[in-house]
Amino acid sequence: MIAVVKQTATEEQLAHFISWIEDRGFKTHVSKGDNETIVGIIGDTTQIDPFLLESMSIIERVQRVSEPFKKANRKFHPEDTVVDCGHGVLIGGGNFQVMAGPCSVEGDNLLQIAKAAKAAGATMLRGGAYKPRTSPYAFQGMGAHGLDLLLEAGAQLDMPVVSEVMDPRDVQLFVDKGIDVMQIGTRNAQNFNLLKEVGKTRTPVLLKRALSGTIDELLMAAEYVMSEGNPNVILCERGIRTFETRTRNTFDVNAIPVLKHLSHLPVVGDPSHATGYTRYVRAAAYAATAAGADGLEIEVHNRPSEAFSDGAQALTPTQFADAMRRIALIREAVTADLPEDEE
Repeated sequence: MIAVVKQTATEEQLAHFISWIEDRGFKTHVSKGDNETIVGIIGDTTQIDPFLLESMSIIERVQRVSEPFKKANRKFHPEDTVVDCGHGVLIGGGNFQVMAGPCSVEGDNLLQIAKAAKAAGATMLRGGAYKPRTSPYAFQGMGAHGLDLLLEAGAQLDMPVVSEVMDPRDVQLFVDKGIDVMQIGTRNAQNFNLLKEVGKTRTPVLLKRALSGTIDELLMAAEYVMSEGNPNVILCERGIRTFETRTRNTFDVNAIPVLKHLSHLPVVGDPSHATGYTRYVRAAAYAATAAGADGLEIEVHNRPSEAFSDGAQALTPTQFADAMRRIALIREAVTADLPEDEE
């Protein structure tokens, strides 16, 4: 349930109303926008008489919310959330960012890749230090040393770093080292213990959609993080598994505007994991940009054929630079203010 507060209400009246609600065993979430203040009431709201709330002098109107996700719901928070990723990089609310780098941190080539990605316009450095692999014999990542290499490159280039955390026991390590954005991969999108653990931090979380997860399941995963107190969640559409086998996954581009409609959280697209093939990555990136994504996560490698993992879907620095030029043109087109048609 949400209660829209009148613009004439004072801070004292608002505080009294929140206290009155919480004294009855409910949780509240307050969102102050430019035009109105909304109080989200979380709990079994069937026990609340909406007519009683509407009779209060500071309440404009009351609306029940049927969706099970509350904190991630745009009805509770009409204004876009802007997530501060560090180093002055903001995402959401009109701020568009591109995360680029190798699938796996491999060693000294990281800095070379990062420099090329930044030169082309990337604003965040991505790389996996801990790698979830289907085969137990495949490269599992460099672990903590990989995080150190990422942080060294990020510090040298003044870029926030994004890396995947796989185990609740490692969350504090990521926090202590100062990883700017913790990624939750598709295999862990419903690892509820991990979601709760990252939710206890204030570190931004890049949350990927589960392999066959629905949009609502992605939003409920975000709700797990936010319910623990961390509002800094970035949603990621990375493709889902369907009956189609020509690409690694099926890129659900229409999920981007749907998520933007349902939620106030930033939404990014991952065309690399969505398609699985270099030849398709750029086209999928353009589609995600045109669909209104707040950012992209793209794999870049200087020698894809020698990459320790997922080289088949990585762009070379030259290909990435070409993609970034075209992405800028698409962004200009989809964000331009056009004159309204005269009747």
